[in-house]
Amino acid sequence: MNLDPVRNIADAVLYEGYILYPYRASAQKNRSRWQFGVVMAPGYAAADPSETSVTRAECVLEHGGQPAVRVLLRFLQVQRRTTDGGSWDEAVEREVEVAADAAALFGDGVTREFTVEGGEDREQNVVRCREPLAGAVTVRAAEVPGPWRALKLHVQVENRTDLGSVPRRREDALPSALVAAHTIITVDGGKFLSMTDPPEWAQPAVTGCRNEGGWPVLADPGDRVVLSSPIILYDHPELAEESPGELYDGTEIDEILTLRTLALSDGEKAEARATDPRAAALLDRVESMDPQAMARLHGTIRSPRPAAGQEKPPGERPVPWWDPDADAAVSPDTDSVAIGGRPIARGSLVRLRPGARRADAQDMFLAGRLAEVQAVLHDVEDHPYLAVSLADQPDQDLQIAHGHFMPDEVEPQ
Repeated sequence: MNLDPVRNIADAVLYEGYILYPYRASAQKNRSRWQFGVVMAPGYAAADPSETSVTRAECVLEHGGQPAVRVLLRFLQVQRRTTDGGSWDEAVEREVEVAADAAALFGDGVTREFTVEGGEDREQNVVRCREPLAGAVTVRAAEVPGPWRALKLHVQVENRTDLGSVPRRREDALPSALVAAHTIITVDGGKFLSMTDPPEWAQPAVTGCRNEGGWPVLADPGDRVVLSSPIILYDHPELAEESPGELYDGTEIDEILTLRTLALSDGEKAEARATDPRAAALLDRVESMDPQAMARLHGTIRSPRPAAGQEKPPGERPVPWWDPDADAAVSPDTDSVAIGGRPIARGSLVRLRPGARRADAQDMFLAGRLAEVQAVLHDVEDHPYLAVSLADQPDQDLQIAHGHFMPDEVEPQ
């Protein structure tokens, strides 16, 4: 199974909040990092009730009789870099794989203990240190009662690192933590059910699932992969194709962060480059973006209507997206909609019959009034509606579009 598309989503989770704009170590918010999916050593978690040493993912899957599950635990190991100018926490990606065949799933499950070596690297006046880590991943399942073949899958991740003495400060405990921990779970011989929109028969089993430190979502078109991450996603998440790369900032908005990063002074950019190699690569990327890449970041309009007309001659200046002429398929002054078998367009007379669930209660006072259609418009889902003005308005200057009504809220006259 090709997990590359899922890994792309998981990588965004892995580095969510890794380094925050303005990407300098001196920025106050970059002195309080590592907020997502932090699984602390049990000694520190016991001393600080706001922390945890265990995460749990539970979901439901259908199977054909012999399901097999593979769990890929992914996390960052903190690597503390020390120079003459101070210290900064970098990260090293780690993965742990656990497999559970049908015998294990229908039996006692499987637990895999793992260790990650510590170490120290020296390069001129730079020292990078990593603390040893220990942990365990447990996979087990329980059959869902009923005539269907279904299992409630349980995946637990534990940090079992022995600290010796418990650090007083969170920043001193982070090198012994599993940071941004999440799991990619695949099934062979079955498929996962949505945790937000399960079939009716599976709702009791889904309701009984207990998730801590993560939320599992369907992550591939065949529903054979689940991503359980500390950031709540929707089923089948995707990365915006317009995004040229990660910006690491929580809930990032590419255009805004790119423009703000470009606006940093030369001194601020120099400090950001010296803070972290990923920050330096980010600066290189945003500074090398061409106008076309910047335009894509501004937004993409995906119209449900087919393009009208022919392509513009070479060299002709394109119409800006905000210009009404940019979408020649839309013409409120000439478009029409069929109501009661009659075409209704600008200038048509209609009798207003506002629906019972109007967002604007004032429109209820217009029930039965005669109105003239000023334009036929469409909402974002391409549903037509009418802009109207009262036909018996005494002042000609006030005959403007008075309200918007759906086709089933007017009667042709």
